[in-house]
Amino acid sequence: MRDSIRLGSIAGIRIGLNYSVLVIVVILVFGLSFGRFPTVYPGFAMWAYIVAGVVSAVLLLVSLLVHELAHAVVARRNGIEVAGITLWLLGGVAQLRGEPRSAGADLRIAVVGPLASLVVGGIFAIAAVLASAATGPGLGVETLAYLAGLNGILAVFNLVPAAPLDGGRVLRAFLWWRRGDRTAAAVVAARAGRVFGFVLIALGLIQFVVDVGFSGLWLVLIGLFLVGAASSEEQQARVNAALHGVRVGDVMTPDPAVADAGSTVQDLIDEVVLTHRFSTYPLVEDGRLAGLVTLNRVRSAPPEERATLRLADIACPPDQVPTAHPDDSLTDLLPRMDGCTDGRAVVLGAGGQVVGLVSPSDISRAMQAGDFRGSRPYPPPRGADLTVPHEKPPRPP
Repeated sequence: MRDSIRLGSIAGIRIGLNYSVLVIVVILVFGLSFGRFPTVYPGFAMWAYIVAGVVSAVLLLVSLLVHELAHAVVARRNGIEVAGITLWLLGGVAQLRGEPRSAGADLRIAVVGPLASLVVGGIFAIAAVLASAATGPGLGVETLAYLAGLNGILAVFNLVPAAPLDGGRVLRAFLWWRRGDRTAAAVVAARAGRVFGFVLIALGLIQFVVDVGFSGLWLVLIGLFLVGAASSEEQQARVNAALHGVRVGDVMTPDPAVADAGSTVQDLIDEVVLTHRFSTYPLVEDGRLAGLVTLNRVRSAPPEERATLRLADIACPPDQVPTAHPDDSLTDLLPRMDGCTDGRAVVLGAGGQVVGLVSPSDISRAMQAGDFRGSRPYPPPRGADLTVPHEKPPRPP
């Protein structure tokens, strides 16, 4: 899920909104302002209900942000880089660049989100009690109580043992610890997520038919999301198993054709595109990575401007280019190979110079070779939290 609106950063973690979050904000404000609040506490002016609805929607987003920040902070403490947090239609997503190295880390990262929601819900509940004692029941107390209940529901729902919910991560961590096989644990959690998603879809359709209303459509929407996300998680688990232990340097294409950031688009076409079989061109300036140009970006440049348009003007900027070193784990790089680079990543040497590229075709070849390496990165009798060095057997004379 990509950002549409950047909000800044907290503790070095980028925070953003997807435009789809505006949909849930509008629905929530409308439902509370014209439905729940006037029904529970009639007699207030309409503007008061609207203000209470807007405040509730904003504080709900803050609650979701706290939930995802808890995941992100604990993930960083367990050695996983966090690209950012995006709030969207169905909640929030903490974008982790890498996977937990142990079942214990997996469990800590998963369970802290629901715990954070319970804490936030408790804070709202205490605030509601104090406000009621000070002013008596009213619209403000109802707003706080509503947010307390909503955060409690969020925590409980997320603990359902079905990926990609946090409870699915807990299930994965338990099975990983119990069986020592992370891939099998991830597949079980993902399949549980698909089953739960189909159950929600069925319940939503039944509710829609029985009530002759639209409330059941939310369950259908959530169920469809869970089914799709769980299927993606299962596929990702199999990919990570096939590529476990593979380094970036093992699959990269070495010595790519680089171009000067100050060269024109036409120069690149004449000197490289028409004479070499490359589709990706890292840009350098003073020996450092200055961006990345792909054939798609070259094609998008207006023909009449190619003689004067610099490559730096059409390039994916360097801060958005996924980079890695040859000794880095390939599975840690994979989650970052998206965005404006068309699925490419640049490999840098110790001095920051460009030494290679990783493309989708490189990943495909590595996946095919993975069939010969085996697909159990944590085979018994190794425990999930143990690291046992493998000694090569002596060669026969």
